Amino acid sequence: MMIEHNVSLQPYNTFGIDVRAKHLVRLQNENQLSEILSDKDFKRKDCFILGGGSNVLFTKNVDGLVLKNELMGIEVVKDNNQSVILKVGAGVSWHALVMHSVAMGLYGIENLALIPGNVGAAPMQNIGAYGVELKDVFYDLEAVHLKAIEMNRFYAADCNFGYRESVFKREHRGDYIITYVSLKLHKQGKLNTSYGAIAQQLEAMGVQEPTLKDVSDAVIAIRRSKLPDPKVLGNAGSFFKNPVVDFSVYERLKHQYPTMPAYANEGTTMKLAAGWLIEQCGWKGKVVGNTGSHRDQALVLVNYGNATGVEILKLSKAIMKSVFDTFGVQLEQEVNVY
Repeated sequence: MMIEHNVSLQPYNTFGIDVRAKHLVRLQNENQLSEILSDKDFKRKDCFILGGGSNVLFTKNVDGLVLKNELMGIEVVKDNNQSVILKVGAGVSWHALVMHSVAMGLYGIENLALIPGNVGAAPMQNIGAYGVELKDVFYDLEAVHLKAIEMNRFYAADCNFGYRESVFKREHRGDYIITYVSLKLHKQGKLNTSYGAIAQQLEAMGVQEPTLKDVSDAVIAIRRSKLPDPKVLGNAGSFFKNPVVDFSVYERLKHQYPTMPAYANEGTTMKLAAGWLIEQCGWKGKVVGNTGSHRDQALVLVNYGNATGVEILKLSKAIMKSVFDTFGVQLEQEVNVY
């Protein structure tokens, strides 16, 4: 196992922020993980887990050990007439997994095509898009406790999934490294085309009776039309969560802003469109120094080439203050800030 020192993390985060890691290890099997966590030179060092780097904003160098999770593999562990359980390495590209499942004719994650990042990050924030969330197909995961160096298994109830939330972002934040995730996908299912612009995109594609691939292709087309490619323009996708508010708050705002979009949520709450709120405050397409809010999607903060993480964080806070001052609604960052 090779330990790299003083490594630039610019190629490993989609914002393209040039910070350095004091030490970096690429984990390609569980034996390497046990070895490095047991190493006396690193045992007391703080560990930073890095997957695809698509949901992190670096504001400083990492003065510790970066564990680059590159555990691979997609394996069928259970198979019956109705469903299949796939066990997937945390280092597998999420989009590659979606394409693999579509090719196998398995229903469940086709609406989650082209979400950036790796499989290990998916349960951490309960990724979701177009009416589907990871929790809908989640079976279990394996994770190694960084201090105890022991493997624990987490089922859905253990993960306490919420809207872009899980125990791994709250009480177990920084405690575990996820090694494998298992999903239960179905051999037959009902396609979900009612959310967002999927139906319109399918119509534009001339598709009347969509297949799994048609739906994933439609989602890919929509995402590519709205979101900048991180390989071209540094970004981490949606920087903010859609805020969830009490129904009374929604009614007040709807009375003031009749065109405000909103979506029913659990209980007596409503989910507002963060992008719309940000756009109303004049941020969409606005450039501030080396960063800004993207011209096609206000939720996406971008690096125009030389931005630091501190610059992007400062912009995000200015946007949050602007939205709160205008609407009385508090935005919350979806991206993890280090």
